[in-house]
Amino acid sequence: SIEDISTLSRDQLVYLSRMAEQAERYEEMISYVRGFINQGGELSVEERNILSVGYKNCVGNRRSAWRILNSIEKKEERRGDSEQQ
Repeated sequence: SIEDISTLSRDQLVYLSRMAEQAERYEEMISYVRGFINQGGELSVEERNILSVGYKNCVGNRRSAWRILNSIEKKEERRGDSEQQ
């Protein structure tokens, strides 16, 4: 990831966002998205799409991890309940 994104132009940030998306590095993608959002102004259709894809994937990955952990926790609880009986 690039250290100081504040020095990059909006076009560079959009490009880097797209590259991060292709590499499935969604956390980095979001940092670039924040960079062009912080520059102000209205977002283009492409920029809104990039924002949507980045956050959708970050949230989706976290949601999936949460479901896995929740499932493991429930299995452990059931195992504990059956051992107590």
